[in-house]
Amino acid sequence: MHIISMRRLGRAAAVAGALLAFGTTTSLAKEVVLYNASDSVNSALVGAFKKKYPDIEVKFVSGSTGPITERAIAEKGKPQADVIYLVNNVALEQLKQAGVFEPYEPTGSKIAPAFRDADGFYNKYFATTMCMVVNKDRLAQKELPMPTTWEDLIKPIYKKEISLPSPLKSGTGGAILTTFVDAFGWPFVENLNENVYQYADGGSGGAALAAAGEVAIGLTFDTTCFETKSSGKPVEIVYGRITPNVTEGGGLVAGGPNPLEAKIFLDFMASDEAAVVLGNVVGATAVPGYGLVDLSQITLWRMRRPVDIAAFRREFASRILKQ
Repeated sequence: MHIISMRRLGRAAAVAGALLAFGTTTSLAKEVVLYNASDSVNSALVGAFKKKYPDIEVKFVSGSTGPITERAIAEKGKPQADVIYLVNNVALEQLKQAGVFEPYEPTGSKIAPAFRDADGFYNKYFATTMCMVVNKDRLAQKELPMPTTWEDLIKPIYKKEISLPSPLKSGTGGAILTTFVDAFGWPFVENLNENVYQYADGGSGGAALAAAGEVAIGLTFDTTCFETKSSGKPVEIVYGRITPNVTEGGGLVAGGPNPLEAKIFLDFMASDEAAVVLGNVVGATAVPGYGLVDLSQITLWRMRRPVDIAAFRREFASRILKQ
């Protein structure tokens, strides 16, 4: 009996040793899987993260917000991602309501309270703010005053002096005009249309026309505003009384394959280090003190009603394009 017991003990020790060795090997194989909807921003952040955590392999899937969100919801029963981020505020709420996210508050978070989900399911990392690029030379030539609010843009003196992105083709155009409808109603957009020279295909198209002096005022998003001015064009950046915006962020996938590494990544995203990176590629960061835009100087508009962008586009085409 004693001999048999010793043999069994020896075998048990051997198995335990093998399991320990296996466990040690797998623990070293650290990775995190990210789903994101902004490849350029993701690349900058991943580069900084890997410098800080070189032992964590980062795998990612990039795409637009809609397909990324749909994929994550479809995989909810067997998640493939650890973190879904760089998706807009509408998608963040969709993911929360669908049960894709689980609550997680990053350690030592520097994110301003206004950018945190009240229930802790996600954090927003930055806001893209909408502004005017105003050509000062064109204003002088036409003897026009400098606009100071969005409401100024429906004044008859600016007839055919405005360009902005089409909401049918541009997320920027959609953000601007859905905000106008939410804040002022459809009659405002109909009056604005009387002064529109052209609806551009892309988010920067309106600014390009203003920079070239073809119109006085181009509506666009913050990084284009600042790039246009820094290029030496005779333009001024104007923020209206309220600021249309799109916020983007991310959260922890419930039941994801690598929860420890996911939390390390989300801790990084809530840090000054990530804000430094974001400050070079976005307009306004959720961590105060970084980025092109000082959020203390503007008023971000919070939508009073949910936006159905497909329905909005149908109504825009019916109300505006058929005039």
